[in-house]
Amino acid sequence: MTRFISFPIYLAMILLLSRTNSYAQRSGVFTNVMDVGNPRLKGSTLYDELDQNYTITGSGLNMWANRDEFHFASVKVSGDFILTTFCQFEGHGVNAHRKMGLMVRESLEAGSRYADVAIHGDGLTSLQYREKENDLTSEIKARISAAEVIQLEHRGDTIIMRAARRGEPLVETGRLSMAFKASVYVGLFVCSHDTGVSEKAIFSNFRIDVPAGDQVDGYHHPSASRLEVMDVQTGNRKVIYVTHGHIEAPNWSRDGKFLIYNSEGLLYKFPLDTKIPQKINTGEVNSNNNDHGLSFDGKMLAISGSVKLPDGRSGSMIYTVPVTGGNPRVITQNVPSYWHGWSPDGKRLVYCAERNGDYDVWGITSNGGVEFQLTNSKGLDDGPEYAPDGQSIYFNSVRSGMMKIWRMLPDGTNQIQVSFGPYNDWFAHLSPDGKKMVYISYPTLVPANSHPHNQHVLLQIQETNSNKPKVLAYIYGGQGTMNVPSWSPDSKMIAFISFTYGDPNF
Repeated sequence: MTRFISFPIYLAMILLLSRTNSYAQRSGVFTNVMDVGNPRLKGSTLYDELDQNYTITGSGLNMWANRDEFHFASVKVSGDFILTTFCQFEGHGVNAHRKMGLMVRESLEAGSRYADVAIHGDGLTSLQYREKENDLTSEIKARISAAEVIQLEHRGDTIIMRAARRGEPLVETGRLSMAFKASVYVGLFVCSHDTGVSEKAIFSNFRIDVPAGDQVDGYHHPSASRLEVMDVQTGNRKVIYVTHGHIEAPNWSRDGKFLIYNSEGLLYKFPLDTKIPQKINTGEVNSNNNDHGLSFDGKMLAISGSVKLPDGRSGSMIYTVPVTGGNPRVITQNVPSYWHGWSPDGKRLVYCAERNGDYDVWGITSNGGVEFQLTNSKGLDDGPEYAPDGQSIYFNSVRSGMMKIWRMLPDGTNQIQVSFGPYNDWFAHLSPDGKKMVYISYPTLVPANSHPHNQHVLLQIQETNSNKPKVLAYIYGGQGTMNVPSWSPDSKMIAFISFTYGDPNF
């Protein structure tokens, strides 16, 4: 039997559903948006879908002593996690001790056990915590003041606070031992420290990352993935695709309309309008790795795929194929060879290759033929990429004892170091206008000749006429995050992959 709904009732149902969906969207990833401790002025959480930012308004007497009053946007999680966000207050504020930040909380009661990274109105940045329910709050003050980027990591029974100003590396500023129940509330908070005042803060680039366990190998147990783009001027990141599968190394097309990434040995085109991945036909070459990229005219794609040769040798070999797909053409005859760069005129390819027991930068014509050696220093030389004017090749080398970015002329002469600092720097990618480069930086606890998965890494940007980098992003990633050229054609955006062993929607 068919039932008919009167128009007024139908309209009311549509409006109700619309409001419900709107509220869900405006809360972003958070499933619990509420005031804790019943402050006199109600707070709110608004999510901007376009910029993927949160605006949180909160009131409350304080977050201290044995009970708290504040606004909290949270989601329930268990196990280890890493919370990271950029944040700033809106306006000058009233009380110097107004607070905003990241929190892990055992319950939503006013006297709950908790730990947070709080930025105060006067710039004080601290790790606050209540070890026992309804007990007094304690504090570890950071040496840094007026932090703009904060991170809270839960690792076993350990809580770690990190903080930085925009453009600088995160620094550990506090640590404590505190065991929580299996499931906790995590998220963002604002407290005005004044019962008659509401304060507002904006949180951007908020991520919840679930790290791999100590025994998890990223090659054998790959993570879920987020495909992200970033405005290099503002530093704002946007997640444009999530998958519980593992994807790596996005290229940006020369017309700006799509990205290309690899997953499980195959390559995919990702149109930025439909955001529906499309498999690229690479024929029998179906064991591709994350070393792939487009010619400067955007017509050809260089790929690196694993093969087993008739003489028993196996490893990565370089091919070229039309960007629309087709039957790949073999370029290198020797293995292993890992592509990294096209010359602007399309006539040459440069790549990392192991020959005679050492990895160096090599080159070959884009039609194949006899390869030629460009570096011969002891240790690993990797990641070669032409500058857009064709006058130089950038690469990373471990010859100084650390992995650093170097530059040389196209014939391999005049090799000079161009990145410095306390990190191991990999895979420099030149902006199309030639003015900037971005690269991925590993902490020194990672061996200089290794770029593994599942690490706290930095994306750094550096002017090509300067040796001073600036941090763009703080990422849980590494291998596959940004191995290949990934700039938008207008030199304003980059694409990369971040990883998590939890829900990639967070």
